[in-house]
Amino acid sequence: MTIAQETAASTASAATTRRRSRLDAREGRTALFFLLPSLIGVTLFLVVPIVASLVLSFTNWKLLGKPQFLGFANYVRLFTADPQFWTILRNTLFFTAEYLVLNLVISVGLAVWISSLKMGQRWFRVIFFLPTFTPTIAVAIVWMLIFAPDGLFDTMMRALSWTVPGVLTDQTLAMQAVVVVSLWAGVGYNTVLFNAALDMVPASYLEAARIDGATAWDRFWRIRLPLISPTLFFGTVMTAITSLQVFDQIYVMTRGGPGSATATLGYAVYQKGFQAFQMGYASSIAWVMFALIMALTAMQFWLQRKWVHYDN
Repeated sequence: MTIAQETAASTASAATTRRRSRLDAREGRTALFFLLPSLIGVTLFLVVPIVASLVLSFTNWKLLGKPQFLGFANYVRLFTADPQFWTILRNTLFFTAEYLVLNLVISVGLAVWISSLKMGQRWFRVIFFLPTFTPTIAVAIVWMLIFAPDGLFDTMMRALSWTVPGVLTDQTLAMQAVVVVSLWAGVGYNTVLFNAALDMVPASYLEAARIDGATAWDRFWRIRLPLISPTLFFGTVMTAITSLQVFDQIYVMTRGGPGSATATLGYAVYQKGFQAFQMGYASSIAWVMFALIMALTAMQFWLQRKWVHYDN
């Protein structure tokens, strides 16, 4: 009887296992069926273009005709023969550094101010977040009209008896105008993000510090800022990535000018690819920009060990 019972139990267990395997396979096929449209879209519109751009970066394809393989000639030309590349790279890094620092400082400041309000916090979150919904092209057009000769900015400066050269035609001020427009359009996202993180800081920590005699600055610097450091790190990484790819504002407001004062890597890709029809060379610039983004992101992940605290 014991052997028979063991055999029956083993048979039932094997049948249950086969039934579970068939059920898992059926569920897998069902999941694949629902995921297939997204997988096809990602493959066609993300994976294939990425691979194609990498291949094109080693050719001299001019949009029409067959690509001709050049090896690393585009990259050699980019780093050694193109007189504008280093200016463009410097502009990109300058914009990224200035925009990143100002964005973080302003958004953290606004987030702290909103969290200190007794009422109306939701309204201010909406107000500061609204510009992020506006298409960047539309924002840039409006600001271009503001900074245009005899525009609103010039009128205000004349009313204050200040003499300011044409903002978009001055080699020093043009990049600052692009930074101002980018801040107006993008600072609201980080403001709401950091404000949500500040609201999750336990009030008991702040109250205990207040009882111990900590000032408002000490409570912010030693308690609130360390506790929101993971959110701050996320905002820093995402802001840096988007700023390295800046294009819309420059395309609408300055077209890279005056001269090359506001030309960036993103605009250079458009200029070489769709104006000069040097698709291979434009692809090599795009991959240099990708390498720069990856290097900066890797550096930020390495530095996070020194200032990001994940334990509350």
